[in-house]
Formats: sequence, C-alpha cells, structure tokens
Amino acid sequence: MVSLALDTAPEALDQRAPQAPALLAPEEPAPSRPDGVPADGHYEDVDVAIVMESTYPYLKGGVSAVVHDIITGNPDKTFGIIHIAWDSEAPHTDLYGMPSNVAWVRVLYLSMAEHRDDFLAARPRDLRMSRAQRRALSRRLLGALIELAATGDGEEVWRLIDEGMSPATRRYPLWALLGTQEFMEAFREMMPDLGMSLSELFWCLRDFFSLAHAVLADPVPRAAVYHAHTTGYASLLAAAAARQHGASFLLTEHNLYVRDTVNTLLDRRMDLPVRLSDYRDFDVTARERMWMAWWIEMGRLCYPHADLMTYLYPRAIEEAKDLGGIPDASVVLPNGLDVEEFDALWSARREAIERIHAEGDRHLWRLVYIARVVPIKGLLDLIEAVEIMRDRGMRIHLDVCGPTEHVPEYYERCAARIAELGLQDVITIRGTVRVRELLDEFDLFVLPSYNEGLPVVSLETMGAGIPTVSSDVGALRSVVEDPIKADDGGFIGPCGLMLTPGDPTLLADRIHQVISNPGLYEDMCHAARRRVETAFNLGLVNATYNRIYNDLASQRHAATARAVGAPGALAGGA
Repeated sequence: MVSLALDTAPEALDQRAPQAPALLAPEEPAPSRPDGVPADGHYEDVDVAIVMESTYPYLKGGVSAVVHDIITGNPDKTFGIIHIAWDSEAPHTDLYGMPSNVAWVRVLYLSMAEHRDDFLAARPRDLRMSRAQRRALSRRLLGALIELAATGDGEEVWRLIDEGMSPATRRYPLWALLGTQEFMEAFREMMPDLGMSLSELFWCLRDFFSLAHAVLADPVPRAAVYHAHTTGYASLLAAAAARQHGASFLLTEHNLYVRDTVNTLLDRRMDLPVRLSDYRDFDVTARERMWMAWWIEMGRLCYPHADLMTYLYPRAIEEAKDLGGIPDASVVLPNGLDVEEFDALWSARREAIERIHAEGDRHLWRLVYIARVVPIKGLLDLIEAVEIMRDRGMRIHLDVCGPTEHVPEYYERCAARIAELGLQDVITIRGTVRVRELLDEFDLFVLPSYNEGLPVVSLETMGAGIPTVSSDVGALRSVVEDPIKADDGGFIGPCGLMLTPGDPTLLADRIHQVISNPGLYEDMCHAARRRVETAFNLGLVNATYNRIYNDLASQRHAATARAVGAPGALAGGA
C-alpha cells in the first residue's frame, strides 16, 4: 500500500526544484534575449523548422556546420530554428551570422527551473476526474508504455500526448497525474519489479514528466517540414509538432543518439552497440535502468513517425534498426563539401608532393590531429603512437589543433603524458585555430577517435588532398576506403588507412605504411581529392535535401523514402 500522501505532490515536487530567482532590481539589466528570437514573440510559418539540441546557431561544431550548409544551400526555402538547451545559462550568441532565409529562432529549455511555475501549477484537481477515472487513466498510461516496450506500438502513447500534453488538443494536464496516489499505486501494481523505493521512483518519474512537459506542453511554430537532427528530445518535439500541424517529420541522424546517450550514462566505450533489450538485460542500478528505458523507448516511439530518415553511411541504417529504426524509410545522405573553396590548398598539396619526392628520407612528415581534446577522440592513443614512431627513428611532428577546455582534466593528462615521454619537441598543442588557413602545412590527417558520424574535417582535409589514417568508426570507412564509382566507370581507390580504435602500436604501423612509401602517398593524395569531388559534393547534397523538402511538403508520407533514391548514389553506392 502506498503510504505517502501524494495528493500534495506538487508541493513535494517543489521541494527539490531550484528556487525561483528573485525579481531583478531596477538598476540591473534585463536578461538578454537569445539571438534570432523575435522581439514581438511572433513566429511566422516557414517551409522547414530545423530542430536541434544544444548546437546551431549558438555552438560551433560539425553538426552546426552541416545545418548551416543546408540552410545557405537552399535559399528558396524559409527556415526556423528550434534550439533545445538545458537552461537560460546556455550560450545564446549567434556564431554563424543568421542567413537571410532564417525567419526566427525558438529556444526551448529542458530544466524544470525554466518552466517550474507552469509545471507545478497543475494539480490533481485540474484533471477534473474522480478517483476511479484517475485510476483508469493511470492504468491506461502505464499500459501504453508497456505495450510500446513489448511490441513497439506507441499509438496509445501518442493518443495520450494528444489528450494531455499537446497544447492544440490538450483536454487535461497529463503531468498532474504524478501528484495522485492512484498513479503511484498503479505503477507499483503494473511494474512491481523496478527495484526502487517509492521515494526514488517518485523523483525519477518527476524528472520524466518534467522533461516531457518542457518538450511538448508549449505551442510550436508552424512549418511544412520539421527536420530533427537527432532522436531524443529533438525527434519527440518534431514528431509531436508534425502530428499537431499535419506536417512532415524528417529525421537526420548524424550519429546514433540513443547509443551514444546510453553509453555516456553507463560510462562505456562510445563505439559499443546498444539494443532495445539492453535496459532489461544489463547489470545496472535501478535508476540507470529507468534512464536507459527512457532513452531507448523514446527513440522507439519517434522512429515510426518519421516520414523519412537520413543516415551518413549504410551501416548506420542497420545499427538504427536494432533500436527501432525502419530501414524501408531510411536512405543514405552524406555530408558534403564545397570543393572549390579548397582549390588553392589542393594546388599547394601538389607542390608539396614534389618536395616530398625530392627530399626523400630527409623530409619531416607533418601529422595533424584536428578535434576537441576529449577522451572520445583518442588523443592519448596518438601520443603513445608518436612515442613508438620516434623510437623507430621516423622523422615526424604532430600538431594538435582543437579546443582544450571542454574536458580540462583530459587535456592535462595529455600534456603530462607528452612531458613524461619527452615529446615536447615532437608534439605541439595549438589549441583552437583557423584550421583551413593551416592545412597546407600538414602531410597527413590522423583521427584516432572512438566515435564519429561523418566528420566535416575529414572532408576538408580530403578537399585539400591530404590522406588520412582514421579509426574505423561511423562513416569513415565509406569516406576513406570503400570503392567509389568514378564518372569514367572505374573506381576511385582509398585515400588512407583504417584501424580499430584503442591500439597505439597499430596506429603507428598504419601511419608508417602511408608515409614510408611516397608513391602510395601520392596516389592517396589524388584519391582524397577525387573522392570528395565525386561522392561528397555539397551542391549535390543540398540539391537532394531540397528535393526531399519538396517531396515531404507535398506528399507527407513515408513512401518518400522509396522515391528519393539518389542519396545512396551520393555515397558511391556503398
């Protein structure tokens, strides 16, 4: 029997929530409005609403760069940006210069501190239901979640979202159910084996209801297509908005968000697979199990509502299938590069090839790492590989280009290891730099990462004609090694070598294979340029997005996946 007096739960909910800030004193400036948010609060209808989590336009990075290219490459479309951040302390300065075809930015905060008053204002009495009706609604909600987990059928969950969450159709505040004894009793009866105390269960469910309220309870501006760039909250919002406005939902997965989120939660290697049943099977705490289920089942709820899903490489479609993705509604559409912007660098690389041949064994090979200095990118492995190569007598120098402040303790470990191995003259940490301005200095790009989608920097180095040694993760095999059909009917060979991450000796071996053979190196330089020209051309990628937007706006059904066709060819038929 439930012993807590849960009819007073809204006050209990407030107990752990951060206190509301005091009113600003008159002499203090008002909080600044995020760039791009309309001052009058009016959000005009747009062709495409891009839905992002904590990236564009307020943070730099690969996904932000891709989104910016999509917007600027489709000037005939009007765009809105729905930017999901944790709270109002998140960055909100436009770092890209808002393109003229962006009508607005709508910022949504997940933290309950940002929407606490509205969330807590809903009391059990606002349901306007008897105890029996609340009991029936509780059992209906839990039954819908059990059905989703058992069969993948989320239609009853969506009906409850329509009735109790979505502002256009809401008849009652579904989140007020958390404050009822009937709901907690139903949870204990229908899910008795969670391994959590009543108090632990309550606070965990409060988090879930609060997050769902943040994403679903406010009106969303109207668009013909909602284009989410992750699963998780972005897809939940996009799917609900498309359902609410009779629009289309396009999902682009730059990486497998559910896999990455679960692996981060469990502190596992980021390249390890995650499957639908893992939250039942893994030996984890009860709270970890609940959060695993939250992420996995949220993806499973949203995938079937996407009219089309795009992935960066073919294998990702199969990996997503293990999490509820739908291969028949999925196509490959890689990132692209404006190759002409790299013509001068390609000319400089051809001159460098001549110098390499002329210098022979006297040439100092310049290696470059271009990524954040964080554990997932594998810089410590590369440092160990540099020591191995130095001890073998190889003439090399490594430049580390990328921000060092994201995980300060990891940067400090890397710097300490460089000093411990006496590599200060062999490795230079440059920090954040304008990489394109420096690419003509480097001979080989090395990416020892444990997790990637399709990194734009890989395409940029290829545009400059620089070969690569990369981990075999994400789309990198299709970018670097897989045969690409050329215009003359032949195939373009590899522009580098691949390896399994986490093996410094093999990494040193792969680098040696490339730079010890000037003829092979030259072939890879030319292949790098040809591969990006042929299979990763930004103009072709943007034209395909344009056609997808047009098709989805007019057809609005999943058959678009079969009609698109071309994106697979863009990936070289891989």
